[in-house]
Amino acid sequence: MNYIATLREQLQEMGQGFVEALPTLAIAVFIVFLTWIIARFAARISDVIVGRTELRTSLKTLIDTLVKLAIWIIGLFIAAIVVMPDLTFASLLAGLGIGAVAIGFAFQDIFENFLAGVLIMVREKMRIGDVIECEDITGKVEHITLRETHIRKLSGELTVVPNSILFKNPVEIITDRDERRHEVVVGVSYDTQLDHAANVIRRAVEGLEDVLASKGVDIFAQEFNSSSVDFLVRWWAGSTPRDGWESKDKVVRAIKAALDEAGIEIPFPYVTHTFKETVPVSHLGDTRRKTP
Repeated sequence: MNYIATLREQLQEMGQGFVEALPTLAIAVFIVFLTWIIARFAARISDVIVGRTELRTSLKTLIDTLVKLAIWIIGLFIAAIVVMPDLTFASLLAGLGIGAVAIGFAFQDIFENFLAGVLIMVREKMRIGDVIECEDITGKVEHITLRETHIRKLSGELTVVPNSILFKNPVEIITDRDERRHEVVVGVSYDTQLDHAANVIRRAVEGLEDVLASKGVDIFAQEFNSSSVDFLVRWWAGSTPRDGWESKDKVVRAIKAALDEAGIEIPFPYVTHTFKETVPVSHLGDTRRKTP
């Protein structure tokens, strides 16, 4: 058997088959290129139509993605039929069903993040622009995709978080409302009349512009500390982290000034030292020698 001749014949047949398939492949490539153009125009049209509605930004992104995905699936299916005329929709679904099991195991994390991204975009909470806290990550949501969410930390760094983490773990949405409650602990000396101190603190806090006095100011005598009686002071202000820092700064300054004016001491921790007289060891030895 002439192996070289057999190999030459097979290569010639493959080359001839490739040349014969070139027109078909060119048509398939053209269909893919046309699909790319249609997907881009469809996304723009979708942006125009959806942009006139009051849908959330994340939901608009989801609609654009689904429109492009549907067009790409149809375009690739048509291109596959051109290349393989015997391919039918039923056979394609059967092949996808078998392949989906293997692909699902191989890309489990990717599909998990994809599904979590869809659910995050659909639900009403956690919109773009919200400040959230999840798994020791605190920052502003800048962008949500089908696989990941971009969170800008308060210190400026960008954190890319897989959507499955945000979906499976508790997420605290700090800016879900325009106002939130803030608090600070204030200690006064033990010789202070507590009702008088509470009134002084209340007047100081309620007089600030950044404090929503209409929602109330809470002042609770909280505990007996080592050097002071501690008050827990709670008030309402803006919900963003900067609003909280600014209002807390003004509250602390106002309370300090009001207590100083009222002659109420904010004590330092007191430390009591006890000194005990001891007998030198040498004297103890002399005593034992003098004992009969």
